[in-house]
Amino acid sequence: MAIVVDRDTRLVVQGLTGREGRFHGLRNRDYGTNVVAGVTPGKGGQDADGVPIFDTVADAVAETGANTTMVFVPARFAADAIYEAVDAGIGTVICIAEGLPAHEMLRIYNYIRPRGITMLGPNCPGALSPGKANVGIIPAEIFREGAVGVVSRSGTLTYQIGHELTQRGLGNSTIVGIGGDPVVGSSFIDILERFEADDETELIVLVGEIGGDEEEKAAAFIETDVTKPVIAYIAGFTAPPGKTMGHAGAIISGSSGTAEAKKEALEARGAQVGTTPTEVADLAAATAGVGA
Repeated sequence: MAIVVDRDTRLVVQGLTGREGRFHGLRNRDYGTNVVAGVTPGKGGQDADGVPIFDTVADAVAETGANTTMVFVPARFAADAIYEAVDAGIGTVICIAEGLPAHEMLRIYNYIRPRGITMLGPNCPGALSPGKANVGIIPAEIFREGAVGVVSRSGTLTYQIGHELTQRGLGNSTIVGIGGDPVVGSSFIDILERFEADDETELIVLVGEIGGDEEEKAAAFIETDVTKPVIAYIAGFTAPPGKTMGHAGAIISGSSGTAEAKKEALEARGAQVGTTPTEVADLAAATAGVGA
């Protein structure tokens, strides 16, 4: 089955005519993702290496049946781009753009949730279902098809752990980057729930980091609602208190939000927690019964 993106994904790229949007949008297409349209106001009627460009998302949806968007526009335009996509009938929004103000993202969150929209990001690497579809900036060549679902707040750590899983003979059902900002469209719980219901996912790897309490909330959900084994990694065991490390959401205060506190919460609910990406891959391989 896979989750978020699959062979039924029909992708429109908002910002396909920009340098980064074109590079990654066409890489997604070359991987096998069905990229059906791009949107850049004022450039309707043009194309990007054969992909038709429309002035609006509504036009793109009407002409191509697009059901997923990748938002690859500057932060100052990203919020409007998200609203436009949702209002045009897009059901899955993947926002790669970073730098959206938290208060703006709060408005977006409250706009999309009642409408049942799936959103990843902002400030996320996207989603990859190996062999089916890649939407975002995930380097698909280091992943392979399999039964391990990965959900992460970090992009680069996801790539490293995914590569180590591949080296041990493990593949992935879907890799999901939810984004590292304080307010994002999907939580760990949202994705864990979908992995739990996914027939292709047999084991889940959760990649968290210091700051906030999303990992603690996920731990409570794992205890009551997840029957599949969960292996976790928390980045930031050596981070000094009160200092932002990496993502905007990675700030700790006192003992709240520390890597150790998150590790304890997850282990208390039955998840195994590795202290390095290599240890996480080893734990996943042992759980799956695959030799390291």
